[in-house]
Amino acid sequence: MPAYIIAEVTITNPDQMAKYREWSTRAMQEHGAEVLVRGGRIVPLEEGWTPERIVVLKFKDLPSAEAYYHSETYTRARQVREGAGSIRMIAVEGV
Repeated sequence: MPAYIIAEVTITNPDQMAKYREWSTRAMQEHGAEVLVRGGRIVPLEEGWTPERIVVLKFKDLPSAEAYYHSETYTRARQVREGAGSIRMIAVEGV
């Protein structure tokens, strides 16, 4: 069953976040992630949630999504991201 990583991103240092994106892209490629959403226009439909940026990645299954997150490459991406902004992230099984 497919799985998705959904991330809400707030950027405070665009240059540093660009370096994070380079590393996170490498990790996505290494783990076969399909990018479904990476930025784009956001239209709030319910009150209380107005994210700055959303990212949605698709993986073949939940263990693959977790392997991506815990990988050496994505660990490096998280280190590079420190001070560049904040990310709230979940992995969820799909249908």
